[in-house]
Amino acid sequence: MKVLLLEDDLDLGNGVRAALLNEGLEVVWVRRIADAARSLESGACDLVLLDLGLPDGNGLALLTRLRREKHRMPVLILSARDTLDDRLTGLDNGADDYLVKPFALAELLSRVRALARRSYGSNDGTLEVRGLSLHEPTRRARVRGTPVHLSRTEFDMLSFLLKRADHVVTRRFLEEQLLPGGMAKESNVLEVHISNLRRKIGDGYIRTVRGIGYVIDQVEQPVVSAS
Repeated sequence: MKVLLLEDDLDLGNGVRAALLNEGLEVVWVRRIADAARSLESGACDLVLLDLGLPDGNGLALLTRLRREKHRMPVLILSARDTLDDRLTGLDNGADDYLVKPFALAELLSRVRALARRSYGSNDGTLEVRGLSLHEPTRRARVRGTPVHLSRTEFDMLSFLLKRADHVVTRRFLEEQLLPGGMAKESNVLEVHISNLRRKIGDGYIRTVRGIGYVIDQVEQPVVSAS
């Protein structure tokens, strides 16, 4: 799981980053809203840890923007603002959780795990969108109850797309994360995997966003016929 940490305090940022890495999570740590916005443009983020008082503005502005643009990844606010009104404002603006500073790292990690389970749709490791389901612990795939055999790369690729449903995953990200260096240089390797996935699970799931990448929509998109 990839975590975006937006925290301008060096000591706290280093401590949180180390704790997350120790949990086996991938961490991108930035200290300004502008840097966080650029990182989020790739769509390659599963969870955001968000400070509010930042050098270039209020973290709530970024949170409001994410929810307005229909980004669904969970957001956990980390803030020294500890009044009830502060917490309610954060939650009402789209945060999934609110943790007041100073906090114990053990509590932060526990809340991160809970948000990850909630985000991925199930406590038992199942990802599901429109009848397409993956059970990560057993690496089994089903389409409307029918088992589907996927290769390791196909399963991992589909898992990435399902975890980021409604968010476009760029070609570059998929290539860097899932294809060995030599294979990534062959321009059609990714398209071959996507084509194989569509053949196995059906054409209605993986949508191509031309020039950018691929997305699985939570709600099936209507087919636009050429006029």
